[in-house]
Amino acid sequence: MLNHHWLRSTTCLLLASLALSCTAEASLFKKEGTPDEKRAEIRKVSNQALAELFKAQPAAKGQIQKAAGYAVFSNFGMKILVAGGGSGRGIVINNKTKQETFMRMAEIQAGLGFGVKNFRLIWVFEKKADLDRFINSGWELGAQSTASAKAAGQGASAFAGAISVTPGVWVFQLTDDGLALELTAKGTKYYKDDALN
Repeated sequence: MLNHHWLRSTTCLLLASLALSCTAEASLFKKEGTPDEKRAEIRKVSNQALAELFKAQPAAKGQIQKAAGYAVFSNFGMKILVAGGGSGRGIVINNKTKQETFMRMAEIQAGLGFGVKNFRLIWVFEKKADLDRFINSGWELGAQSTASAKAAGQGASAFAGAISVTPGVWVFQLTDDGLALELTAKGTKYYKDDALN
């Protein structure tokens, strides 16, 4: 009986967390409006995130310009007791063609805790193959994926202040406190936004 009650309570908390997360996402991005208006809003939020990154880490601008492409996502998440989740939207830019691809992200967390998080992720793809794979196949970071920032100068391709996800793929994470030196992505999936492409 106790286990059944605990399971029901946990499920309710997860649903409440996801509902709050969706509400919070709506405050970042317009929920209503034409596809053109939604795309314009995503561009605006992404440009704000880039400006914030360049202020915190000026060298990032040149690093991003030299890459095959980059992606910018804004995410809002919430965690209540043992369940949590988050959602976000973003845009991927091919530096050579300037083609835009609009994408979404979804995150489910497990583990004890409370908290609200609002962060921006700027992905940098050194190689076109990785950029294309991200756009066409999406990306999924496992429940235990954790990476730390590489110090400047560690290897020729080390991006100052960025987190190495895999060789040639880097992520800058911005929180309300500034540039984060550690990324813990739990069950995060990135995929094309069919409604906006």
